[in-house]
Parts: sequence; structure tokens; C-alpha cells
Amino acid sequence: MANVVTRDRETVAAAVPQWGAATRKYVVEVIGTFFLVFTVAVCGFSHSTFTPLAAGAVLMVMVYAGGHVSGGHYNPAVTMAALWRRRIRPADAVAYWIAQLAAGVIAGVVARAVVNPAQVTALAPSGHTLAATAVVELLFTFALCYVVLNVATSRDQVGNSFFGLAIGFTVVAGAFAVGGISGAAFNPAVALGAAAGGLFAWSTLWVYIVVQAVAGAAAGLVFLALNPSDK
Repeated sequence: MANVVTRDRETVAAAVPQWGAATRKYVVEVIGTFFLVFTVAVCGFSHSTFTPLAAGAVLMVMVYAGGHVSGGHYNPAVTMAALWRRRIRPADAVAYWIAQLAAGVIAGVVARAVVNPAQVTALAPSGHTLAATAVVELLFTFALCYVVLNVATSRDQVGNSFFGLAIGFTVVAGAFAVGGISGAAFNPAVALGAAAGGLFAWSTLWVYIVVQAVAGAAAGLVFLALNPSDK
């Protein structure tokens, strides 16, 4: 029976045109990123105390839902890590970034329209708080990307069933720990979506994007250094 299932899957995969397979991946990235950013933004607009749990939970379920199609990145920093880890081609990485960032902006705008808050105060860190924001976003974005690479791309972890839980709870831990400092984005799509909705100030958005991109690249390089035979 296993051989029949394997042959059936191979037949279906062979029958799908290359452009069709690529489109499926990009659409999955749009869906997953949209629901992640939408959930975070709605929680932010409604001042929910359960934002860390909501963010981690929606990321977890979306990773389980779409991981088998696109890898379940939903985060340009994770895609950056996968690129340096050599698990995604540069052309696909660029397409992922476009899909993720576009979905993030749309989600932020839709979330604000749905909640329709009377007033929104944008998070605009400065001075020591801005430096602290850069540090905590760097650390927990690295942690998230590092966890993703180890539980979802390592050949030592093939077939595990806990990858979604590990990824989701990394966000939960980070959001509880430093949400009061940086807003706990750990994701350029979340940061951009929050700015589009008015939750983050545009003037400091570059700090989030730069440190998150650096964290993603660092996670990819660290994974390769610690797993030299896993390429």
C-alpha cells in the first residue's frame, strides 16, 4: 500500500506544471502570512492580553496547514534563513518575500478596518528603547529562524510531528518576554503590516526590517556551521 501511495503522489507531482507548483507555494505563503499578521493586528487594535498565545497558535496551525506545500515560512526572515541554509532558490526567495510583504500590508489594513478603533497609538521607540528594540528583535528573530531550520529542514528531524508546536511556541515565548519592549514582531511582514495599520511608526520600521533580515541570515549561517554535513 505504501508503494502505491508513493507512486500516486509521484504521478500527481509529475502531472503538475512547474509554474503551477510554484504558484501553489506562493498562494500558501500569502494565506499563512495574511492570517498571522491579521491575528496579531486585530489583537493589537483590540488590546487583547492574549496576543502572544494568539500569535503563536495561528502560526502553529498555519505551519501545519501549509508546511507540506511551501515550507510554511510566512516570514521574510525565515525565508532569508532558508536561503542562506540553501533550502530555497534565490528566485523563489524573492517571490516569497513579495507574497509575504504584500499579504502583511493587506492584513494590517483589513484588521484596522474590521476593528475600527477610535484611536490608534503607533509604537515609536526612541533612544535606549530603540536600541533595546533592535536587540530583542534580533535575538528572538534569530531564535525563531534557528528553530525553524532545526525542526523543519534538518535531515535528522525528518518526519517529526512537533515542528509546528516548536515554531509556534518560540513566538509565544518571545512575545511574552519582550512584547512590551518591541511589540514582538520577529517578522518583517508583521512589522510592515503593523505599520500599514498604524500600530508601528513608519520612522522606525527600518530598524525592525534590518535586524530581522540580519537575524535570518545569521540563523542560516549558524545552522550550516553546526550541521556541516546537512546541506
